Amino acid sequence: MDSILLQINPVALELGPISIRWYGVIIAMGIIIAFLIGQREMVKRGFHNDFLTDLLIWAVPISIICARIYYVIFKWDFYSANPGEIIQIWHGGIAIHGALIGAFITTYIFAKKRGASFWKIADVLAPSLIVGQIIGRWGNFMNQEAFGGAVTRDFLEGLYLPNWIIEQMNVNGIYHHPTFLYESLWNVVGLVLLLALRKVNLRRGEIFLTYIIWYSFGRFFVEGLRTDSLLIGDLRMAQIVSLIGLVIGVVLFIYRRMTVKPVVKYLDK
Repeated sequence: MDSILLQINPVALELGPISIRWYGVIIAMGIIIAFLIGQREMVKRGFHNDFLTDLLIWAVPISIICARIYYVIFKWDFYSANPGEIIQIWHGGIAIHGALIGAFITTYIFAKKRGASFWKIADVLAPSLIVGQIIGRWGNFMNQEAFGGAVTRDFLEGLYLPNWIIEQMNVNGIYHHPTFLYESLWNVVGLVLLLALRKVNLRRGEIFLTYIIWYSFGRFFVEGLRTDSLLIGDLRMAQIVSLIGLVIGVVLFIYRRMTVKPVVKYLDK
């Protein structure tokens, strides 16, 4: 039977000259759901009701700006020749590693200003971060981007994917690895792990470091399949950053285990 060719419109809604794309809708949905999950746990861990809201007022725009700056830096050949495109973020071009760097720096400074523990905040919000990433990758799906190299339809059918995913991976008549899906599913497993570690009651900071290690490890291999990587020469930047994150996460995990006293655990007030 011939497959049904699905053409998913990346535009969710048009209001006169304004087009609202599914990508933006899905990213916003990810932020909202991540906030709701994080807010509940923040209050349980003794933070004020407004603490997370105040943090996100700074963290969300700064993360978006950092995600754009990161992308522009590694596509500078294009943007130096087209400087007007730099601010036109609606044309696409943000990088999750840039967003994470911006979020981490903002949270660290905010915690210092409020006299709160960065590690405690990071532990509480690690599952929320990974939820946002799980949802956000489906924005890439709607845009037909962040996919991998060419594969056959038989390969995709062998993964037991529904037809609407298989056909969205048909770009210009060529089927591709659904790397957005690989990463999203990897993060689902990571979410289950992080939630389980809450009950184990690890030392403060270790849930967050587990998130860094888990995401970096998976992203390194998924990035190797992608066709749209940001490059330094022949090296994929996301793989370099993933390796750095993996090493830093492991070293900090061991170092803090050996040196941080007194021992404060996740469920401690």
